[in-house]
Amino acid sequence: MKSFYRRGRRERRVNEGRVRMRASFLAMGLGLVMVMVPVFMGCGASGNSRAYEYMPDMARGPAYKAFAPNPVTRDGLTLQRPVSGTIPRGYQPFHFGPGDQEAERAGRELQDPYHATPRTLEEGKALYNTYCIVCHGQQGKGDGPIASKIPPPPSYVSDRLLTFQPGRIFHVVTMGAGKMPSYAAQLSADERWKIVTYVHASLQGLGDPGEVKPAIEALKH
Repeated sequence: MKSFYRRGRRERRVNEGRVRMRASFLAMGLGLVMVMVPVFMGCGASGNSRAYEYMPDMARGPAYKAFAPNPVTRDGLTLQRPVSGTIPRGYQPFHFGPGDQEAERAGRELQDPYHATPRTLEEGKALYNTYCIVCHGQQGKGDGPIASKIPPPPSYVSDRLLTFQPGRIFHVVTMGAGKMPSYAAQLSADERWKIVTYVHASLQGLGDPGEVKPAIEALKH
């Protein structure tokens, strides 16, 4: 009997300890909630009052509009001139003027940064079909859909154009020639070079404009 009573008292003490522990955890949790609720209530989304925020990620940075006065800069302007002698990141200067002489010089000095890989030819074809085919036609013969309404461009297979180097073709696309306007505003330098690679591959007999599959198959073998 004594051992039975001892075991009962021991179990009661264990149960009482568990109850007290749960009560203490509950009290700690309620206390933490009472502390955190006012903290989070002070982190409102309104920008009219200063509050404490956790990782705001510059949601309300001290930004100025481009033409607004600025008390930080020396001249009081927000929009600043670029530093003298600098160019925008990614900008590629083009040191050639318009005209045939400059086009010939570009043909001698400029090198095509792309190789006639299947991927480059496919991208060049897509760009050609978007910007060039309306005048130059699918086969590059100057018989595009609108060629009959304007002085038609020369054929890519003419004796003169067969001698054009990639740099000269890039100059024509960049600066324009004859009735053809410049496409520098519509196409980036990389896109122009891809068109040049595609057209020059056609001039070399790897394929015809608008028919890039023969060129791709020739390069694969």
